[in-house]
Amino acid sequence: MKITVLGCSLDPKSRSQVLAVSSVNIIRNAGHQVTLIDLREIGGIPPFDNDGAFDDPRYKLLHRAVADADGVVLSTPVYNWGLSSVTKALIELTGATGEQNRTSAWFDKVVTFICAGGLPHSYMAYGSIAQSMMLDFKCIINPHVAYATERDWSAIGEPSADFAARLRRVLMVKLDLAHCLMARSYSSKWEV
Repeated sequence: MKITVLGCSLDPKSRSQVLAVSSVNIIRNAGHQVTLIDLREIGGIPPFDNDGAFDDPRYKLLHRAVADADGVVLSTPVYNWGLSSVTKALIELTGATGEQNRTSAWFDKVVTFICAGGLPHSYMAYGSIAQSMMLDFKCIINPHVAYATERDWSAIGEPSADFAARLRRVLMVKLDLAHCLMARSYSSKWEV
């Protein structure tokens, strides 16, 4: 299977990016093809204006990476009780359907959220975006989420052993879901 991992932080010391790299290693070690896109390395994303952004090479790269994947991992920071604005902007950019036969890259994708936050109280921060992706793009949302807080990091800045085991379990569920849905007989489109 082909899995895309999107590192959705622009922070140079991003913990969610550490989790993205850990996710890549777990998926690769399970025998799957995996692509990591670190938004810091591509200069972020173009502002979504529903017009010129679609001509930006970053749009084309990101859209293709999502559209061609059997599943997507969104590794994202949590700020102010919600996912980062960069994560939301990425979904808006690659999820737009409209002129010139442009179609959302997200239809029918198996999506897993890997989050890095400060406090354990924000563990459901991904919920509103997950619901939107499920309803708008008919995504299958992995009910297992890895949410790391301060207590989940070792003294050297790596995920703790307990969190690493949890992350692995979350990603194994993701791979199972993606595998089960590969042979589905339908494809979704924009509809309410």
